[in-house]
Amino acid sequence: MTNIFRLRRAGSVLKPTALEQILFFLSAYAVPCLLVVVSLISVLLLRPNYVTPDVRELRFKVISEGETPLLPAEALTKLQSQLLVSRFDTHLAQQPFWYSVAPRLDTGALPSALEFPSRHAVQTSCWDASTLVQLGEASRNNAIGGMQEIKAGFSLTLPQDASSRNIVCRATFVGPARLSIQQLPLEQLQTASQEFHRNSGLLDGGLIVLSMFVLIAALINRNSNYVVFAAWLIVNLRMASISVGWDTQWLGHALPPEWMAQIRAATVAIYYLMTVALFSVIFKEDITKVGHQKLLSTTQYSCVPLLVFSLLLPFNVFLPLMWIASGWTICILIFFLVRILKLTRSPVAMWYSASVGITLAASLYEVIAASLGFQNLITTVNSVTAALSSSLLAALAIAQQMRIEHSERIDAQAELQHTYEAMPIGLFTLDLNGRFLSANPALVSMLGANVTAAERNIWSRYFHLGAWERLFDMVKTRGEGELEIRRYAGQGCEISEHSEKIIDADGLKVEQEQAFPTLQPRIIQTFLVKAILARGKIEGTMQDVTEQLKATEDLRFMANNDPLTKVLNRRGIEHKLQKAIDRLATGNPLALAYLDLDRFKLINDLYGHATGDEVLKQVCERVQSMLTDTQHIGRVGGDEFVVVLADTPIALASWICSRIVNAISSAPFRIGDKAFQVRGSVGLIEVSAGTQSGDAMATADSACRAAKNGRVHNLVVYEKNAPAFRDRETELDLIERLSAGNAPEGLFIEMQPIMSLRLPHESLNFEVLLRMHDHDGSVIPAYRIIAAAENSGRISVLDRWVLNTTLTWLDENQPKLARTQFVCMNLSGGSLNDERFVQDAFSMLSKNLHVSNRLCIEITESVALHDLDNTRRFIDKVRSYGVKVALDDFGAGYTSFSYLRELPADIIKIDGSFIVDMNQHPANIAIVEAIVSLAMNLGMKTIAEWAEDNATVQTLTEIGVDYVQGFVVARPQSPSKILTAASSASFIKDEALARFVRSLGGAANNPMQIDLIETMRVADLH
Repeated sequence: MTNIFRLRRAGSVLKPTALEQILFFLSAYAVPCLLVVVSLISVLLLRPNYVTPDVRELRFKVISEGETPLLPAEALTKLQSQLLVSRFDTHLAQQPFWYSVAPRLDTGALPSALEFPSRHAVQTSCWDASTLVQLGEASRNNAIGGMQEIKAGFSLTLPQDASSRNIVCRATFVGPARLSIQQLPLEQLQTASQEFHRNSGLLDGGLIVLSMFVLIAALINRNSNYVVFAAWLIVNLRMASISVGWDTQWLGHALPPEWMAQIRAATVAIYYLMTVALFSVIFKEDITKVGHQKLLSTTQYSCVPLLVFSLLLPFNVFLPLMWIASGWTICILIFFLVRILKLTRSPVAMWYSASVGITLAASLYEVIAASLGFQNLITTVNSVTAALSSSLLAALAIAQQMRIEHSERIDAQAELQHTYEAMPIGLFTLDLNGRFLSANPALVSMLGANVTAAERNIWSRYFHLGAWERLFDMVKTRGEGELEIRRYAGQGCEISEHSEKIIDADGLKVEQEQAFPTLQPRIIQTFLVKAILARGKIEGTMQDVTEQLKATEDLRFMANNDPLTKVLNRRGIEHKLQKAIDRLATGNPLALAYLDLDRFKLINDLYGHATGDEVLKQVCERVQSMLTDTQHIGRVGGDEFVVVLADTPIALASWICSRIVNAISSAPFRIGDKAFQVRGSVGLIEVSAGTQSGDAMATADSACRAAKNGRVHNLVVYEKNAPAFRDRETELDLIERLSAGNAPEGLFIEMQPIMSLRLPHESLNFEVLLRMHDHDGSVIPAYRIIAAAENSGRISVLDRWVLNTTLTWLDENQPKLARTQFVCMNLSGGSLNDERFVQDAFSMLSKNLHVSNRLCIEITESVALHDLDNTRRFIDKVRSYGVKVALDDFGAGYTSFSYLRELPADIIKIDGSFIVDMNQHPANIAIVEAIVSLAMNLGMKTIAEWAEDNATVQTLTEIGVDYVQGFVVARPQSPSKILTAASSASFIKDEALARFVRSLGGAANNPMQIDLIETMRVADLH
């Protein structure tokens, strides 16, 4: 029994009854077989209604009229010399043709007629050759006399005495016409005409019904290929009609004769286009496998131009073009068909190939026959037989395609059913009242075997209160979506709703519903439900995500918390801080504390990291015990912590931080048999609205460093509008201004004189100092500029600007600087290690060789020792340009003299910490003496910084220091004032120092004192 009765319903199979089996056997087998047998008997044994007429082919003479119209008598005269023919081709000529014919004499007493079957004839007129009396005239519009339009051409009813006469006729043709003349009894002509129109109707009706069937199948299956094929069948019908002359009507209605030539040309072009399009869509995938896509494209590109030509060109001009294009296209399509059949054995492809192939072969034959004049098979092999054959094969192809699609659909349904049952995710269908209509095994295993049973199929029975309302509102409002719902697992008990406090992922306590068991313990399950509203039902999936959520919570905890101490990590505490900052807009206060454990590294170094980790855990426990639910601690470094004190006024926050400091240091931390005393420093700030979280943490860190340095109760508090906040804002503004590609606006230089202690009135030396104007015109302290530039990595921009500005200034004012022996300029470590800056510096020095010998670059001791080889290479290179080198802040860093022999420096600048109040500290005097003695032995000059009084200058002179720099000599001056001074001593305002300097004398009073720097400068000039 066929699968038609095997209907699945609720997991069971309905078997047909005996009566249904009998009816199905009769309708599916017995009746179709009976119809086939009756049809065969009718065709083979019974007499046909339309007997084949006794047609006689007549021979005739024919001439072309030419350019000059002929009269019947003139045409008869010319026809006498012509040979008799049975057929004549016009070869697309459109001028009239004359022909004469003699009817047969053996027709008896029955009336007979002459048939002129050419479908391309547009007008025919006939005369009695002996009397030149017109027997009749007919065109596609009307007919007179014995002439009439019949079948595809015209006919002439012969009078009773016409058999003894010759007949001369004149005819006009359009297209590839073939002239032939047949004589047959008038009654048989009428019978043949009836058969002609009957066959025309059968062809029209059959192909139109088939096309409608294909079109309906296309609409039902939503397959555009069927639509193309349905249109192709209609065009195929029109081509068959043209072949036998049935194209003068459509659906029983005559078409205007004057349209026929254009309609035939357009039909041929459209058929060409549809054939190429049908071939392309049917064998689209196979053509890709075959290749030669460009070959097929040549035919596709020709479709639209041919259609346009069919509407614009005369028929006799268009038709040869169409023959050439058709011949080329047919050959290409046959080539592709052969290739496709070799590559695929699909029955559908074979039927389609046969269907299209027959039509192409018939079309190719007609093209060759019409162009070369072969007509042997034209009566049996034409577009009519091709249309019928191809249509039958097309029906078989469609049937095969439907069978395959039906089989695939059944297989897909079986696969879908298997997938539905084997799917590990729950699948369900609900009505709009929240009742389960279907559930797959996975859902049954989640909710129970009776989930679809009556009175137990209510959604609300299985999930928390309000779950159905949320689901229904979601699909009703948005059509589809997903949500998380909870189910309270348990057996033999009803669900009761309660509420308890739980901790969310951020550590905040929130309300959440939870069911407590009444008979036995339960667990909470969480499901992810995805649902869509379709066809008045809710279709959805359900997945148990309880374990996934737990794993997600664990991952979230690991992402936000420190794995050692379990407090928040940097990411987590920054998140809490940002949330607290966002609440500042509502008026909630916020304080931020930065905690750093003092000398905690000693514990790790002496007792190991395991011991240090245990101490950190106990520290976090003590701190957390003093915090409320809105206050959080996070670990941001090895022994550094941040405490976010949300909703806490600064006074209360200060008291809490004092307790934290006392709690950490009041009692030792015991690890095993050891006790560790730990102290901590806290920087506390009051956070204002609009503060960035990073800025707040940086400011708190700065306050913590102040607490560590101040040692005042180990706590420093910055309230709102404290100077530290303004300093931070200034630093951020500087960093932003320095972040531009070029040097920021507002930069300028000042120069602080450096006085010689040997010839104070004979030299004008100075140090170039960087300055910058703020937005309000005030001058920003230099240390802030340097710090911001170093923190932002833009220090080389400033050094490049200072170097270029200094060299330019020296070049412009060289004549006024005759007494200037050296101009100091400090170079930062960041620039010295910036290869791009170093190359730029060398380039600027090479362009300013005439003034570079006045330049003295200062390198800090710590920078020099950071990379001794790199520093030595830099010093050697700049000295090749005549530049002098000074070691700045000597003695304040590593206090090592051994590197001096490795660096060919010219000057040592003694750190100012040894110079300030040196007369009150004999040790400083001894250190300075040692440095001066070392410099003298190495051939270097010395400069003492931070000289603030006359006594210090006198002591430095006695020790033997070469140059002095400080406020007692001169404060930093503008470049214009430097140009007006005679020497560095010109700026002295202290009278005591001025008298002392005058006592030192000049070059005239001390002829034996020689300045090494001046000697070096003169040597460089030579």
